[in-house]
Amino acid sequence: MRYAWIDAHRDQYTVSRLCRVLSVSRSGYCQWRVRTPSARDLANQALDARVATIHSASRRSYGRARIVQTLRHQGETVSAERVRKSLRRQGLRPVYRRPFVVTTDSAHHLPVAPNLLNRRFDGWQADQAWVADITYVSTGEGWLYLAAVMDLAGRRVVGWSMSDSIDANLVCSALRSAWGQRRPATGLLVHTDRGVQYASGQYRALAANMGITMSMSRRANAWDNAAMESFFKTLKVERVNQVRYDTRAQARLDIVNWIEGWYNRQRLHSANDFLAQVAWEIANRAV
Repeated sequence: MRYAWIDAHRDQYTVSRLCRVLSVSRSGYCQWRVRTPSARDLANQALDARVATIHSASRRSYGRARIVQTLRHQGETVSAERVRKSLRRQGLRPVYRRPFVVTTDSAHHLPVAPNLLNRRFDGWQADQAWVADITYVSTGEGWLYLAAVMDLAGRRVVGWSMSDSIDANLVCSALRSAWGQRRPATGLLVHTDRGVQYASGQYRALAANMGITMSMSRRANAWDNAAMESFFKTLKVERVNQVRYDTRAQARLDIVNWIEGWYNRQRLHSANDFLAQVAWEIANRAV
């Protein structure tokens, strides 16, 4: 390991100085350079290349657990410890997880639905229970607000809407988007926070017309909608915080591409036994 580090930095400092700093002999380093790599060294080099490729393809979002699962999907069983060492050798880390800020305007006197979901995020069949919420994205033109709808069965984002206004039209558009794509049966449970947009007469009337049963989180309790909060945190950390949007149009295009091109179809989800959302739906329809 020390010899490899010296070899990687020999153009910046003299070999003698690097050997002295790392307390190894110069002759030992020279012998290492001409020695034929061992089978283990060759295996580690091959693993490093595969790990680096997976890490890059995930937009630097995958850590040890998801890389292990990706390798297994590719037909190779590698221990989590070997993947950890490979990431460490290459200085690869998943993108930094910044704190997620929740902003909900629940200071209103509109009707509020009971918490029927009650944090039951697992065990649903497709289109039995959805969750929805709003987040914001900074652009050079100001805030862009995103309302999204997720099917709890496979954690697939089934509808969304974006606007420069955070109002009832935004959340109604997202619900219509999800409804148009999925056409669920009457009696679908849709859980949200108790923000003014979801408690509005416009949204409640739309949900009633669709035969939806509404559920709302308790006041100031983000855990009641944890699945949706987790999605927004993933979006912010793995994509939005890594780029700069000059315009709202640029942000819209990039976010839709991330949701449909990456999150729903490629990103492995721990709630789905490390299957992507679309793959999970296909596998469970076949059961």
